[in-house]
Amino acid sequence: MPDAPTAIRTGIIGFGLSGRVFHAPFLATNPAFELSAIATGSPERAAEARAAHPTARISSSPEALLEFALAGGLDLVVLASPPHVHREQAIAALEAGAAVVIDKPFAPSVADAEAIIAAADAAAAAAAADAAAAPATGRTPAPRPLTVFQNRRWDGDFLTVRRVVGSGALGRIHRFESTFERFGAPKLDRWQGRIGPEQGGGILFDLGSHLIDQALSLLGPARLEHVELTRVRAGIGNEDDAFVSLIHDGGVRSHLTMSRVAAQSGPRFRVLGDESAFSVHGLDGQEHALRQGMRPGSAGYGTTPESEWGVVGVEGGVPALAPVPTEAGDYPAFYAGVAASIRHGAPMPVDARDALETVRLIEEAHRRDRG
Repeated sequence: MPDAPTAIRTGIIGFGLSGRVFHAPFLATNPAFELSAIATGSPERAAEARAAHPTARISSSPEALLEFALAGGLDLVVLASPPHVHREQAIAALEAGAAVVIDKPFAPSVADAEAIIAAADAAAAAAAADAAAAPATGRTPAPRPLTVFQNRRWDGDFLTVRRVVGSGALGRIHRFESTFERFGAPKLDRWQGRIGPEQGGGILFDLGSHLIDQALSLLGPARLEHVELTRVRAGIGNEDDAFVSLIHDGGVRSHLTMSRVAAQSGPRFRVLGDESAFSVHGLDGQEHALRQGMRPGSAGYGTTPESEWGVVGVEGGVPALAPVPTEAGDYPAFYAGVAASIRHGAPMPVDARDALETVRLIEEAHRRDRG
C-alpha cells in the first residue's frame, strides 16, 4: 500500500477572532493538516492556544514563527494578522519556502498586494525548479503558493444565490443587492477600530472585502460607480458605515451596503431579474456556530433552518413566491482546496489576483471619498 501523505505542517500568525475561530478549527479538523505553530503577542491568547492545540509550538512573535518556517519547519503559513503587516510577513513566509494563506483584507493598498503576488510568483518558479532538480520530494508544488481567505464565497446563502442565478429562473439579472450590517459599540480595543484606511482599517476593508469579492466572483469584473463612506460613531479611526455601487462589464449593477451601526437590517441578498427575483434575510450561521465552539463537520454544521430560507418569485404575481432551500455553508471547502493545491498542484481556492481587484476597488473608493 502507498504511504499516507505527509501532513501539511501549518503555522498561524495571530490568534484573535480570525486565527482562533476562522482558521484553527478547520486546520485542526482536517487530517491533511498539522497545526504545528501559533504566534500571538497576547499572553491570554497564548494560554487559549496551548489549551486548544497542545501539540503546537506557541511563540510570542511573528518573527519566531517565520524563523521556524525558514528552518524548514512549516509548509504553510496563515496570516491572521492586521493587513498593514501582510506584505512583510507574506514575503518572508514565501521566501522561507512556505505556501501562504492571507486573511482578508488581503492588503491595504494595490502596491502591497502586487508586491505579495510578485513574491508568490517568484516562489512558485523557484519551487518548480527545485522539484525538477529533485523529483523524489513527493510533493507537487502549488502553481501559485498564495491564496486569500475569502471564506464567504462558501456562505450557504451566497451558494444559494449562485444556484438560483445559474438556473436562469430570474431571467436577465439587472441588479444585485448585498447587505451586511451589524450593530454594536465601536471596536476601539481592536485594530479594526484604531487604524485608518491607509493601513486597511474601516468597514469597507473589513466587510466590504467580502461583499465586493462576492459580487465580482458572481458577476465578473466591475468598475466603481458611486461610494458613500461615513463615520457615525465618535472616536474611531475610520468609517463604520458604507455604500458602494458597482457596474459590471455585463451591465449588472451591484449595490453593496455594510455597517456596524445598523439597528435593523435589510435583506442579506436581493437579486432582481426581468422575470423574477430572489431575496433572503439573516446571516449565514457558520460564524455564529464557530464562535459558540461548534467544530466543522459536527452534526448540523452549515445548515439553515427552513424558517430562514429565502424566497423566489414575484410579489402578487406569477411565478408566485416560493421558498428556496438554502445550500449548506461550506467553509471547510476552502482548506480542502488549499490541501489539494499544496499536495497535487491544483489551483488555490481563491486566486490572489481576484483579491487584488477587490483591493483596487476599495482603494479607488477611498480616493474618491477624499475628493
